[in-house]
Amino acid sequence: MTLALRAMTQLASWPDLSEARPSCGTGRALCSAQSEIVHFHSDHDVDLHLTARAIHRFQDHLRGATAVRMVPGSRWVTIRLEVHTDIDLLLTLVSLALLAHQTWPVPDDSPSAYCNDRRSTVLPAG
Repeated sequence: MTLALRAMTQLASWPDLSEARPSCGTGRALCSAQSEIVHFHSDHDVDLHLTARAIHRFQDHLRGATAVRMVPGSRWVTIRLEVHTDIDLLLTLVSLALLAHQTWPVPDDSPSAYCNDRRSTVLPAG
């Protein structure tokens, strides 16, 4: 079982998430009542939708994580699943994303039309 499939299986059992077709059309997605939360694009690459406020608040931590890639101006962060601890990081960030969308909504903070899957400017967070 790949790391992405293992993470998807764990997250799909969470009561606040349900499987859906990703808006980008690639892979599989999990959504909350408020928004798309996570896109599984490959065996290693996962895009996570955060609010602008959450990204700003946790920016230093996100940039310090070697598995996290950020695109300037995007409310999606990419997590590269290479080791089992990356799944733990993803689960923590999904919890943060759910909390952010429920607790810290910002007017006009809807998800960007595209996740980071097709963007070529994904930069290491650090």
